[in-house]
Amino acid sequence: MLMKNPIWWLILIVLLGGAAVLYFWLESEEPRPQVPQPPPAPSAKPAIRYPIEPARLADEPAKALPALAESDGAMRDALAGLFGEKLEKFFNLQDMIHRFVATVDNLPRQNAPLRLMPVKPVAGRLVVADKGESRTLSPENSGRYDPYVRLAEVVPTQPLVAVYVRFYPLFQQQYEELGYPGKYFNDRLVEVIDHLLAAPDVQGSVLLTQPQVLYRFADPELEGLSAGQKILVRMGGENAAKVKAKLREFRRALVPKAPKG
Repeated sequence: MLMKNPIWWLILIVLLGGAAVLYFWLESEEPRPQVPQPPPAPSAKPAIRYPIEPARLADEPAKALPALAESDGAMRDALAGLFGEKLEKFFNLQDMIHRFVATVDNLPRQNAPLRLMPVKPVAGRLVVADKGESRTLSPENSGRYDPYVRLAEVVPTQPLVAVYVRFYPLFQQQYEELGYPGKYFNDRLVEVIDHLLAAPDVQGSVLLTQPQVLYRFADPELEGLSAGQKILVRMGGENAAKVKAKLREFRRALVPKAPKG
């Protein structure tokens, strides 16, 4: 679904298994001796594929991290050093870590709620063009995304990664509090970056339909894309290529080695 503004699922098996056990127990003519069963092995903790090295986490040992609930001020100060006065113009400055973690987790899904986005929506409404009896995504629509793309291009990658690494314990805490205990947020982040990089490079006109209020992509393959991949399509091919280049650069800086496992 095209928004006006913008980037885990066993009762039947258990029942069937229980019925099968009961059937074979009733059909048995001789009682079978009870065999002591060894205690179940403790479940293994999921392997971390993209660990953040402890040495990197200790780059700034003198700066203690605030509590998660009180982290907005420290995050604003850190990001202001990267984005300057543009920070307030482009970013939502409340619950910043929660917004970032939740949005990263949502981008590969069908919906990424605007109310959780760390960045403010692009200005204006979706720009469409009439092409005969068809309606397409206007090339002018990409202009709505230009300020965000320029901002992404100019922000220095290594300092941005340094901010992420410094605050990583808070990102990890927030991820677990969202319902992923034992899972590693950095693995999810790299997974989502790779997902976005796999978005199709759309060339030519993008046909739209409007079954109700909101526009949809007429092509079922485009309409079936995730929320994050749809954002890349809506911003136009040139802007999408620039964003993908920045994502690759950020990934290389964050994950300099091959994944473990």
